[in-house]
Amino acid sequence: MKVLKRIAALSAALVLTAGLAACGSSKKSGEDESYVDKVKVEDTDEVAPIAEGEETELEWLSYFDINPSKNSKEKRVDLDLFEKKGGTIHYSPTTSMVKYDQLANRVLSNDPPDLFWFEQKMTFPCYCVKGMFQPVDDVVDFDSDLWVDMKGLADQFVLNGKHYVAPVSVGPLSVLTYNKDFIEANALDDPYDLYMDGDWTWDTWYGLMEEFVNGATGEEQRYGINGWFGPFIFQSTGQTLITYDEEKDEFVSNIDNPEFDRASSLLYDLKKNNYYYGDWIGSATECFKKNILFYGMGTWAVSPKEGDNWGIVPMPRDPNSDNNYTTIDIAAYMWVKGSTKKDAVRCWYECARIAESDPEYTEAGREKFFVTQPAWTDEMYEMANVEPLTDKYIKVVDPGYGISTILSNDDAATNATKEAVIPYMYTSVMKTDDDGKQFTWTQLRETYSSTIDSELKTFNEEYHKFIQEGN
Repeated sequence: MKVLKRIAALSAALVLTAGLAACGSSKKSGEDESYVDKVKVEDTDEVAPIAEGEETELEWLSYFDINPSKNSKEKRVDLDLFEKKGGTIHYSPTTSMVKYDQLANRVLSNDPPDLFWFEQKMTFPCYCVKGMFQPVDDVVDFDSDLWVDMKGLADQFVLNGKHYVAPVSVGPLSVLTYNKDFIEANALDDPYDLYMDGDWTWDTWYGLMEEFVNGATGEEQRYGINGWFGPFIFQSTGQTLITYDEEKDEFVSNIDNPEFDRASSLLYDLKKNNYYYGDWIGSATECFKKNILFYGMGTWAVSPKEGDNWGIVPMPRDPNSDNNYTTIDIAAYMWVKGSTKKDAVRCWYECARIAESDPEYTEAGREKFFVTQPAWTDEMYEMANVEPLTDKYIKVVDPGYGISTILSNDDAATNATKEAVIPYMYTSVMKTDDDGKQFTWTQLRETYSSTIDSELKTFNEEYHKFIQEGN
């Protein structure tokens, strides 16, 4: 199952705290005013308006719209500010399957859009090296007060001394949502309390699932977890399958790291003991209907209704580590190569950034969130959107999703699994072969090591050529 593709297609519009855009409208902002904003956004003097005589409309090529539709309850804070500065966003729809092909055709035909969504899958470094995007240093001053907090992260997306990604905000890719009614009915320790006491580890997480599943009576069927969590157990060790070697100036395989043996053993046991429910479930509501204790997914899939009693915690800590690691989702807009609307792009970037950094606007974003999700609790919001982003966590950026189609892009995967190698490796020990035999980490490592090495060799050659040509 192409989990990354499903998640990208469903969640992109909810990455930002205030990102409450509806999908499917190709109208410009302001053409459909049937929505009602309950939370008003004041203008700011911190962002200069688009200069007189400059183009004001930015074309946004994506599979989700930034503009509100007739069903929207709130206009996004960043869009509201951008419109106050004289800008508009024109949505050109594509699909997650063909977005890069369509982008490439537009760039090669000298008819580029202006903005494209950053995704950890393939955007950087792969499609930057392929010439789809241009550096942002001409429109972003990373030493300014507005951007300085993002400079360290932006420095991880540099080619030839130039920044290609201007992170607007960061968030956890996935969290663990759970049904507190299940916890209380089975007299289990509340994960939130375990987290607050510093005891939220692989061991306590596994123990809760074990106790819950084994507490079933009669014909009742219970499970411990469903969703997207496997990669984050690997990465909670602080390691990723591919890393960047600064000394060699190239990307290298980390597949033999012994930390992965421990992580894979934990996931292997989840499957072996039938704690893992492996079929795709698209929402926490549907998950809990199947007597599953935990649902690992982005917050876009967590929509409680009145009367639901849910909780959220970050992914558990590796008990062998003193550090908390979180693999972050980065909200950013790529500046497409060939776009010349410099001042409008600058203005959009600044509106997007201030919406996620200025307390006045982040609070407005929070209020807008609760307008659309009134059954969320403050505790859930803090655990999902605030706690994993504090200094308690070391932020992990996984380069493995950005290398090549075979390694990183499910849409173009050619291996027998029909999944790209890197995301497949992170979840593979929870899968079985055609005979129903569960894969082992040793088996999978031996199967895919040569593929990883070969793809890295090809990419590094292309990368070094890009650098030498001074792009």
